[in-house]
Amino acid sequence: MGIKFCTRGNLILIEIEDVEVTYEWQQAQELKEKKRKKKEKEKAALREETEAAVQIQAWWRGTLVRRTLLHAALRAWVIQCWWRAGVMRLLQKKRRAALIAYVDREGAVVKLQSLVRMWRVYWRYCQVLSAIYVIRCHWLCHNCQTCAFLRGHCVVTATHLQFHIEIINS
Repeated sequence: MGIKFCTRGNLILIEIEDVEVTYEWQQAQELKEKKRKKKEKEKAALREETEAAVQIQAWWRGTLVRRTLLHAALRAWVIQCWWRAGVMRLLQKKRRAALIAYVDREGAVVKLQSLVRMWRVYWRYCQVLSAIYVIRCHWLCHNCQTCAFLRGHCVVTATHLQFHIEIINS
C-alpha cells in the first residue's frame, strides 16, 4: 500500500493506494495493449494480404480485358480485310466491264470506219470501172479506125483511187 498526499489549496486530500491492485491493473493494461497491437498487426497483415489479392485481381482483370480487346481487334481486322477484298473484287468487276464496253465501242467505231472507207473505195472503183467501160467501148470503135494500144494502171490508196490511161499509137 502506498499513501499519497495531494494539496489543493487549503484542502489536503489523502489517497491510499493499493500497490498490488495497481500492479495487476498495469499488467492488465499491458496485456490489453499487447492484444491491441497483436490485433493491429493481424489487421495490417490482413490488409496487406487483401491489397495483394486486389492487385492480383486487378492484374488478372486487366489481362482479361486486354485479351478481349485483342480478340475484338483481330476480329475487326479480319472483317476489314474481307470487306476490302470484296470492295476490290467489285471495283475490278466494274473496271473490267468498263474496259469491255470501251473495247466493244472502239471495235464498233473501227469497224464502222472500215466499212465507210471500203464503201468509198468501192464507189470510186465503180466510177472508174464505168469510166473504163465507156473508154473501152469508144476505144474499140476507135481502134478499128486507128491501130493504137491502150495502156493503163491504177493506184489504190486509203482515200483515193487513181487511174491512168495512156493511148499509144503504133
